Amino acid sequence: MNLVWFRNDLRLQDQPALHAACQHAQQDSSGVLALYILSPQQWQQHDRSSVQVDFLLRSLASLQHHLSALNIPLKLLNIPLYDDIPAALVEFCQQHQIRQVYCNQEYEWNERLRDRACKLALEPLGITMQRLHDQCLLPPKTVLNQSGEFYKVFTPFKNNWLTQLVQAPPQLLPCPEPAQTTALVHDLIPAILDGFAPMSSERQAAWPATEAEAQQRLAAFLQWRVSQYSTLRNRPDKPDYTSQLSPYLALGLISNRQCYVAARQQPANDGVQTWISELCWRDFYRHMLIGFPRVSRGQAFDVATDRRVAWSYDETAFSRWCDGQTGIPIVDAAMRCLNDTGFMHNRLRMVVAMFLTKNLLIDWRWGERYFSQQLIDCDLASNNGGWQWSASTGNDAAPYFRVMNPSTQGKTYDPDAIFIKQWLPELRHLTAKQIHDLSVTAKVKGYGAPMVDLKVSRALAIEAFKA
Repeated sequence: MNLVWFRNDLRLQDQPALHAACQHAQQDSSGVLALYILSPQQWQQHDRSSVQVDFLLRSLASLQHHLSALNIPLKLLNIPLYDDIPAALVEFCQQHQIRQVYCNQEYEWNERLRDRACKLALEPLGITMQRLHDQCLLPPKTVLNQSGEFYKVFTPFKNNWLTQLVQAPPQLLPCPEPAQTTALVHDLIPAILDGFAPMSSERQAAWPATEAEAQQRLAAFLQWRVSQYSTLRNRPDKPDYTSQLSPYLALGLISNRQCYVAARQQPANDGVQTWISELCWRDFYRHMLIGFPRVSRGQAFDVATDRRVAWSYDETAFSRWCDGQTGIPIVDAAMRCLNDTGFMHNRLRMVVAMFLTKNLLIDWRWGERYFSQQLIDCDLASNNGGWQWSASTGNDAAPYFRVMNPSTQGKTYDPDAIFIKQWLPELRHLTAKQIHDLSVTAKVKGYGAPMVDLKVSRALAIEAFKA
């Protein structure tokens, strides 16, 4: 038997590990078996959200159904912690006469340690473990500067990245042919896991967890909306002008390569180029996990900011930010949207992150963790990269003296206050002009004044970074 170990790559199309396992099975007339390992305690340690675990379990159920057509049973192991996976994997492989294990590489620190331990445990038994490139359009260590080092700045990385992709366009892998029939049956996919809350039917309906849904979203976005992406992508009041693919990319129901290839097939315009640039950011932050592994271990890219910035750890202020009770309408609307839906528009992620780390000067790791605990689309690379960008602690981050004014951001990107009114019922009786005037909203009964003065807190943040 050949084993496909699924991780954050829950699809049949353009799936390198699945494709390689099926090819090997055809060559020697062997069977193919699929495996997914649930690690609920490890996920809790990694602050994984209940909404994403729910999306994962529904995605597994869909994957299992489609693997049936390929005669590939999907088996489950529930191994609470990564440290216990090598021994469990050895036992599973011996039980099912596995000789080849195929999986796609993961770049986070704990996952790399887990895979290394699994490989070392399997090799003495004559079981090979082949890890394939998948998550990035170009693998880490293939986009380097002239000194052979990882880029620290995005734009030269992007230029190199684009040049390589033009010279050697990515090739998509087809869905495999059905494998040799096996007598094994599927394991039952649980609807919920201990330690994670169940989701409402409304939340589930907003994100159908299938590979087909991801493909449909991609096609609709590229056909109807991508041409206006560069101008409307920052408007939370117009969410349909983003691709809304991030949960599917995070769990691998669609690949970066599929998105890039489909985008390249569109007529060239600013929207397409801007969206491809966003795909490049995903690669850039994943490359950083390999080049600078400290960023996935709770450390800043700019280590000086860990030692020298006087971060605040005010739990009361942090709770007000989490609950959307800051007195800044766009920040509060964004946080309440996150808490209710498990999703936040990208522009708003930058706004609320910069408010927390600059105006409140609260350690960015608190915000990174809270996002991870709430978001349906969280992945460590993008979440960490985004937070360190906003906090001015990361590579190619916003300069510390460039602090977004959240009130101005609300006026610019939600000019008619449509998004704000959706999430702040206490302000719905006001006009958009009044909502964007903090002196007006401060007097609204049941809402209140901003928790900090934006100008004063901005100046304090700049002084803290100067010091």
